[in-house]
This record gives sequence, structure tokens and C-alpha cells, in this order.
Amino acid sequence: MTGAAVPGGWVLGVDSGGTGVRVALARDGVVLGERRMPVAVRTSASGIDAAAMLDLVLPAAADLIGGAGAGPLTAAAMGAAGMVSLGDGLRAAVPRALGEAFGARVVALAGDAVTAYAGALGNRSGAVVAAGTGLIALGTDLRGPWRRVDGWGHLLGDCGSGAWIGRAGLEAAMRAHDGRRGGSKPLLAALEAVFGPAASMPGRLYPRADRPAVLASFVPEVARCAAEGDPVAADVLERAAGHIADAAAAACPPGQDRAVACTGGVFGIGEPLLRPFREELARLCPRARVVAAEGDPLLGAVRIASALADGTLRLPVEEPLLTVTAQPDTGGRTSTGGR
Repeated sequence: MTGAAVPGGWVLGVDSGGTGVRVALARDGVVLGERRMPVAVRTSASGIDAAAMLDLVLPAAADLIGGAGAGPLTAAAMGAAGMVSLGDGLRAAVPRALGEAFGARVVALAGDAVTAYAGALGNRSGAVVAAGTGLIALGTDLRGPWRRVDGWGHLLGDCGSGAWIGRAGLEAAMRAHDGRRGGSKPLLAALEAVFGPAASMPGRLYPRADRPAVLASFVPEVARCAAEGDPVAADVLERAAGHIADAAAAACPPGQDRAVACTGGVFGIGEPLLRPFREELARLCPRARVVAAEGDPLLGAVRIASALADGTLRLPVEEPLLTVTAQPDTGGRTSTGGR
């Protein structure tokens, strides 16, 4: 995303997700550099590992700042998967660390849905649906609080997500294995090609700590079977589209001509999912206008930091979705990122 246009001065954006951590430095409307670390930060029941996060972010930021000859940071923003429910350690440690290391005057910590929103729509009203392994929708009219929909995990929600589609496809395969109604022989064949004998599937799935990812790994097979004419697989995608439209409509703020953007790997399925999604959203929310996402969550983090730097942030600052911490005067010093 180097060269993307964003407002602001020297700012840092960080995006942390299941596939790793990315850091970007921007100034005066231009992203000057980016570093990618393909290492996911550890998360446990006690929260996201703040020390591990900083061990990745600080050296990468120091490299970018040193390479650009940058002065003290005016602002920084970090978006992370799990920030809303597991981010207490990050909220306690990251602002101080970035202030001491790089002089950051103000630091925002956000859930990855917020940075996805900012990347997709920027500083304007509307709604964003982020659908990958999980699913969450977020909307705002810029006057009231965030309208959060779903994101409750694969056991309680995430309806229409990769995990939901994969589970529905696997259920249809198991129905075919049993000879029950609603089964799909093509999906059964796909299950056995990917995972082995169907009867062994519970033992392969249930002990796994990464069950949502395992379920979502079956999405390409569901999409392939649907494209090859399997009506059961096609129905799974249509039902997923309906759930995604439900989430988008619920998140969309009141008013006319509201932009709705879609981000995340599930939308890579293409028209078999997008067509019924658009049709159902138009029925549920005629005022909604589906638009292309302008950028990704890393751009969203940079945009939030840039808006903080120049005082133009309009997105709701609402804990725990978006927390902003002002730093004491550090005297403008920077460092190489050591803690």
C-alpha cells in the first residue's frame, strides 16, 4: 500500500491479525514504507500478549522511522484482532511504549473491525461488513455510538462467515454420508478428499483449538461444488449471503444513501455470494449503497492516526472498540525502538 494517499504528519499504523503483524509509516498524505512480520501474536484467555506485540512492532517501527529520517511521531494507531475483548494488556502497555520510544503524542487502540471500517470508508458514515473466518459488521452515522452486529464467535454467531459456510458444507457432507435429507454427495467427496474418511471427521475437528479456521478451510470446496452445479452447496452460499445482508442492514445507520462496504476473504467467492447478498440487502435496506472498499485495515490504522494528528477524527471514540490515549510531553525524542 506504499504511496496511498492519507492525511496527516508523521504517523504510525499497525495491523495485527491471524496471519501476522504489519506496520506502516506515513507523512503528509503519503505512506512511506511498510514492514510485514508473518508471525501471529500469541493470545490466551488472559489476553493478547502485549510484550510479544511490542517485540515485533518496535523494531519494525524503528526501522521505518530511521530509514525515512522521521522526527517524533505525532500519532499512532494499532488495530488488532481480539482487541475488544482481549486487549486490556495492549491498552495498558502500547501507548506508553510508543510514546517513550518514538515520542508519539496520541495513540489509538482499536478492534480490527474499526480499522477495517476506516480502511474501507475512511472518516464517513456508513457500514462495513468484515467476513473472513469470523464475521462482524460495524456502522456509524458519526453522531452516535458504533452499531456493532455479530462477531460473537462460531458457536454463538459469525453467521455467513467462513467458519459458518465451512460448517454448513461439512454438515451437508455428513448428511450425505448418513443418507439423510439435505445431503450433498459432491460435498461428501470433497470432505473425504480433504480430511479423510467422513466417520473420522469428529475426531479430527473437535479436539482442535483452531476449529473456526479448520471449518473455514472448507469454504473453497463449497464454492467449487456450487460452481459445478451442486444445488446444496449453492444453497449454503445463498443462506450465507442472507446472513451477511442481515448483519449489514442491522449495522447500517438511519438515513439516506448509506455506503456499505465489504471486506474479508469470504467475498473472494465472488458472484455466487455477492449477487444474493446485494439482492437481499436491497430488500432489507433500500437506502444502502454497496461500494468498493477503499483500502485494508492497515490503511485504516494509518487513517485513524492521521486524523488524530490533524484533529479531524470523526469516528466514534468508544471503548473498547476505539480507545484514544494522550501522552505526556516526551520532549520530542525518538529511539531505535528498544524497550
